[in-house]
Amino acid sequence: MTPTLAHTPVLETERLILRVPQASDFPVLAPFVMSDRARYIGGGADKAIGHAWRVLAILTGHWPLRGFGTFVLEDKATGLPIGSAGPWYPEGWPEKELGWTIWAPEAEGKGYAYEAMLTLRAHAYADLGWTTAVSYIDPQNSRSIALAERLGCRLDETAARPHPDEPGLVYRHPAPETLA
Repeated sequence: MTPTLAHTPVLETERLILRVPQASDFPVLAPFVMSDRARYIGGGADKAIGHAWRVLAILTGHWPLRGFGTFVLEDKATGLPIGSAGPWYPEGWPEKELGWTIWAPEAEGKGYAYEAMLTLRAHAYADLGWTTAVSYIDPQNSRSIALAERLGCRLDETAARPHPDEPGLVYRHPAPETLA
């Protein structure tokens, strides 16, 4: 028997099912975490399989600890996980974050993260009661900066960062009342 997290939402977009992480996501997550594509989120080509497993455990463990967490983006057409996105608030973070990653290289640049984030931001505001959200982005991560701006986020130079001694940008999402 493989235990699953109970009483967690499953959301849908036109092309995606948004659900909690599960062990079967590991074969797609691990190569991403152990590649340079994950360098902005603590992964990289120098990371081992054990590090990738701990990432999956952290994503999964956030759910029972906070009552919400990062969703896996499952492609409706293939049933395969292609990334993760959504609400994130580990201990010590200055603010609640909305984050995203696309694990599968073939899924990059197709608007999946944007599609997921519109639904997940609405979920954070309407269902979780958030009144604000930020995205913490590495200054070198031009693709995430572009997505944040496409989502209507604005650079907030006054906001605190989780790691003040490291380079980082804080993008503030539009307030719930300003979204149509």
